[in-house]
Amino acid sequence: MEEENKADVNTEDNDHLNNSEKQIIPENKTETPVNPEKSENPVKTEKPARKKIMSSEWYDKNYKWLLLVWIVLSVFVFGQLIYMYATTGDVMNKDISLTGGTIITVYTNQQVNTEELTTALTKELGVVFVRQINDVTTGRPTAFSVETKADVNSTTNAIEGYLEYDLTSENSTTEISGSALGQSFYKQLVIAILLAFLFMGIIVFIIFRIPIPSLAVIQCGIVDTLGALVIANIFGIRMSAAGIAALLMLAGYSVDTDILLTTRVLKRRGEGKVNTRIKSAFKTGITMTLTSIATTLAGYFLVSSPVLKQIFFVLSAGLVFDLIGTWVGNAAIIKWYCKKKNID
Repeated sequence: MEEENKADVNTEDNDHLNNSEKQIIPENKTETPVNPEKSENPVKTEKPARKKIMSSEWYDKNYKWLLLVWIVLSVFVFGQLIYMYATTGDVMNKDISLTGGTIITVYTNQQVNTEELTTALTKELGVVFVRQINDVTTGRPTAFSVETKADVNSTTNAIEGYLEYDLTSENSTTEISGSALGQSFYKQLVIAILLAFLFMGIIVFIIFRIPIPSLAVIQCGIVDTLGALVIANIFGIRMSAAGIAALLMLAGYSVDTDILLTTRVLKRRGEGKVNTRIKSAFKTGITMTLTSIATTLAGYFLVSSPVLKQIFFVLSAGLVFDLIGTWVGNAAIIKWYCKKKNID
């Protein structure tokens, strides 16, 4: 009996404990159904970021391709000049100021059929260039000019025969250039350009004292200048003494951005990584060049003088080449050089 009483007591105690546990559990811990989809943080699958053009990652991957583009363009420039020399005996189309000959400008308010006049004069004078001159503001004809290598008397007689009236000092002007003088002037201008690049190369080498970046600056300036000449050849522009002088001016225009780039990357190593310094130079250089292009293009479309038009055309074409040469070619060479020399 005693054992049964003890068992009953134990059973009652266990029931009492179980009841107390049941009462405590709701007070201390409340279990709510958990949605596994909500409780677990969903794993965000990030898409690989696209490399923006001209970003640091994109440039590290593609700068060699940009250098290849510049090499191909340089080969095209030299190839066109070689072809031009092989077919015509010269690297450019020269006008009377460089070859010698006669230029007669006839002032008239009547529109002249330049094709018909060219055909008529070619039969008597040989190669002839006829150009209509119009007023800039109104667009009305004011004169026309005839350029030929023939002597002044033959040219005057041929024009008078076509117009059926005499040319006088009141209705025309005549310019005569001797062939020896034109050739001598042309040679002097070419020598001046070569000396300009020579001294420019010496100064650049003294400043940087590193062969590869210095040569990169010089080659970029040379290709920019010759590129402008190639564009003139493609458009059939006959270069005058003013055009040659514009090429000399272009040599200085094209080198300044290259020196800016090389100085910013090699001389200011404490101003960020190589790509950062290239980008900084790019912002400054592109502003300079685009401003110059806008100015020269405005001059080309606004002026009526053929001499000024040719100067502005040559400068515009050369500056466009400078954009490609500096920021596609020269920047890639500097980037490659810094990588080889472990320059950060």
